[in-house]
Amino acid sequence: MEPPAPQPVPAAPPAPTAIPRLPLPALFLRFLRFGFLAWGGPVAQIAMLRQELVDQERWITSDRFNRALAVYQVLPGPEATELACYFGMLSRGRVGSVLAGLGFILPGFLMMFLLSWVYVEYGFKYAAFAAIFAGIQPAVAALVFRAVHRIGEHALPNAPMLGIAAGSAIATVLGVNFLITLLWAGLTCIIVRTRIHWAAATLAFISAAAAAFWLYTTNAAPPPIASGPLIAEHAGAATISQSFVTGLRGGLLTFGGAYTAIPFIQRDAVTVGGWLTNAQFLDGLALSGILPAPLVIFSTFVGYLAAGPWGALAMTLGMFLPAFSFTLIGHDLIERATHNKSLHALLDGIAAGVVGLIAITALGLLKVAITTPHAAAIFTLALGALYLFKGKLLIPLVIATAGLAGYILGL
Repeated sequence: MEPPAPQPVPAAPPAPTAIPRLPLPALFLRFLRFGFLAWGGPVAQIAMLRQELVDQERWITSDRFNRALAVYQVLPGPEATELACYFGMLSRGRVGSVLAGLGFILPGFLMMFLLSWVYVEYGFKYAAFAAIFAGIQPAVAALVFRAVHRIGEHALPNAPMLGIAAGSAIATVLGVNFLITLLWAGLTCIIVRTRIHWAAATLAFISAAAAAFWLYTTNAAPPPIASGPLIAEHAGAATISQSFVTGLRGGLLTFGGAYTAIPFIQRDAVTVGGWLTNAQFLDGLALSGILPAPLVIFSTFVGYLAAGPWGALAMTLGMFLPAFSFTLIGHDLIERATHNKSLHALLDGIAAGVVGLIAITALGLLKVAITTPHAAAIFTLALGALYLFKGKLLIPLVIATAGLAGYILGL
């Protein structure tokens, strides 16, 4: 008799989830720590929250996280801040949501506030500052690339989802509006899962035709990136109320990433208001890219130069108010959306589309950050360290080492 064939070992069931009810001070300090470690922009920030609260501590399942992220992606506001508010709401309700969101953005706000004061009072005219920033930029690019991989591992489990992400990336390169791209991603996932092949073929044809039309009729270009020494040239002054309204308008128009808010704030602060010069506005963008904070923290810089310390506070409040409000007011609707099985395919498709969007963002950052062989070496070593090592202090150590390398090498 032949021996019985070995039976496959069943996969271990996923660990159960449990949302801890943290004391309010502990909740605030937990997200304050996240804020201090929030280097690398929204992609790295989202990956950090996922790694600790979903993968390691199992507050919620990975699928639930992906769908919550997809919902927040189609709402205005910085997604990482909204997710911090979301987890705070899960733990301790609305008070917890406010404390978690405040803890998350406070380090970046304080750093940008201090840098804005230094910028206005002294200017960053010393070569050492430029060298340190030039060393940090490749490390930040490495953080973003590592985060794209980490998020993609969860959101792209098979070939169709990988294809959706690739299509989203192509649409982004062609300049297609991100809302159209994400709607296409969600509908494509629905069609694939329901196996309506004729509908999939039709949608692919329409998508290709729309992309071609958009390519030849749109001259969209990404916003310019500041370079060179950062010199303060104070241009004008706004009122506190003007600063708040400008920030609120930017916060309500921050769809699909902070860059969508840039033209509106630039219009108010530079073109119409004359509160800043265009060079100053670009300097603020450059600073926000190297801080542990959402990119929209550049609103603190714009508000400070436009109306002083109170202007910085007012514009920052306006910018982040929508991110807090959607969770505080609409949390139940967001939860129903993430638990509605009929919406799962749509949200999973959107989550895959988001990976494509952020992958293109990472490539754009890489193009800006790596301009010399030394910068390429810093990027490679930083990326290797992020893959090889783990630890709660790994990110700040990588950033600090990169800045020191930039200073020593005189980038």
